[in-house]
Amino acid sequence: MVQAITGEEHFQQSVLDSGVPVLVDFWAQWCAPCLAAAPVIDELAKEYEGRVDFAKVNVEDNSAIAAKYGIAAIPTLLIFKNGEPAQQIVGLKPKKELMKMLDAIVGE
Repeated sequence: MVQAITGEEHFQQSVLDSGVPVLVDFWAQWCAPCLAAAPVIDELAKEYEGRVDFAKVNVEDNSAIAAKYGIAAIPTLLIFKNGEPAQQIVGLKPKKELMKMLDAIVGE
């Protein structure tokens, strides 16, 4: 399941305080590549359930979070591990490429 982040406190609890890596999708409703990436991220969430958490941050509703992590273009995916950004992916990427990055993070 991909959880929608509803504010900074929710981001702290769901992402920074998580005991597992978290892939965060920074997106906006008007962004066509973001909408194209959504089904892939939903598939990954099912495949990595229990090993990686997944969250979405709407940059329009949560501009402070986006600014804090220097999100300048969307879609941007940040993979957090131990509360810190461990990997950044900008733009629409194939599922296999995302799986390779997730496998590397989970395997560390």
